[in-house]
Amino acid sequence: MLLAGIDIGTLTCRLLVAEVNPPGEMTVVDGDRRILRLGEGVDQNRRLSQAAMDRVVSTLKDWKKQTAKYPLNGVAVVATSAVRESENRKDFLALVTQETGWEVEVLTGEEEARRTLLGIRFGLPPAIANFLGLDIGGGSTECILAHSGMAPAVISLDLGVVRLLERVLRLDPPTFQEISQAEACIDEELAKVSKAFGTFSGIPLVGTAGSVTTLAAMSQGLPRYESARVHNYELTLSTIKGLEQDLITKTGPQRLAMPGLEPGREFVIVAGTVILRRIMETFGFDKCLVSDFGLREGILVDKASKLKNVE
Repeated sequence: MLLAGIDIGTLTCRLLVAEVNPPGEMTVVDGDRRILRLGEGVDQNRRLSQAAMDRVVSTLKDWKKQTAKYPLNGVAVVATSAVRESENRKDFLALVTQETGWEVEVLTGEEEARRTLLGIRFGLPPAIANFLGLDIGGGSTECILAHSGMAPAVISLDLGVVRLLERVLRLDPPTFQEISQAEACIDEELAKVSKAFGTFSGIPLVGTAGSVTTLAAMSQGLPRYESARVHNYELTLSTIKGLEQDLITKTGPQRLAMPGLEPGREFVIVAGTVILRRIMETFGFDKCLVSDFGLREGILVDKASKLKNVE
C-alpha cells in the first residue's frame, strides 16, 4: 500500500510517503520535516497562537500539493501534545480541514505511545524483543515498556523540550541553577514511570524522535543528517554528558556551528539532552540505541493494518 502519514508535533511537523507491506517492509518514497513550533506558548496560555497555526497550515498546504502526485491508498494525519492541550484546538482542526481537506486525528498520550511503538518495532533488529522505548517530544515524553508476547505498558509524561525550555531554561546559555531546576522537573515526572512500571532491568533503552536522533548525528559529527548512520546507532551516557557540557557553554547561534545540529534545534537541544541524560541516570542505562523510526512510521503501520482489515 502506498500511504502518506503526517505527524503534527509540538516542535516539528513530519511527512512520510512510503510503500508499506506489513509486517516488516517499508520503502520510503518521499518525506519532509520542518521545525514549526506549533506549541510555542501553549504551556502558559493553553492556546495555539495564530502565527503558529498559520505556519503549520501553510506547510500542510504545501504537502497536500506534494502528495497529490502519488496514487495514495490512504492518508493519516495526526496531532499530538500541543493540539490536544490547547483550548482552541477546534479552530485549528477546522482550519486544517478547510485549507487541505484533511481530517486530523488528535492522539491521546497513550495512543501516541502505541503508534510510536509500532514504528520503533518496525525498525528494530529482530533480536531486540524487550526494551524501554523513549520518545522525547516537544510537549510530552512517551515511555513504553515493551515485552514480547505481552501488551505494552505506556505512560505519557508532562515533559517535553519546548515545555522545559519555556518553564525553566529561559537564559541562553542556561545557568547552573536552571539546569538544577530542570532536573527537579524531570525527576518529578520520572517518579510516575517508576510507579507505573515498577522495576525493570536487563533490557535496552531505545530512543526515538528529534532530540535523540540529533544527538546521534552530533556524536558522529555528521555535516548533514544521514538516517542510515543515525538509525540503530548506540549513544553512550558518557557521550551524552560530554555533548551536554559543550552545549550549555554556548549560545544558540554558537551551537549551530556544531556538526549534526540542524537550524531550529539550537535552543531546544539543551532541554532534550538534559531529559535523556536524566532518564538514563535515573534508570541505570549506560547506553541508548537510537531509532530513526518512531511515530511517523507508526502512523503508516497503523493505517496499513486498518486498511488491510477492511479488505
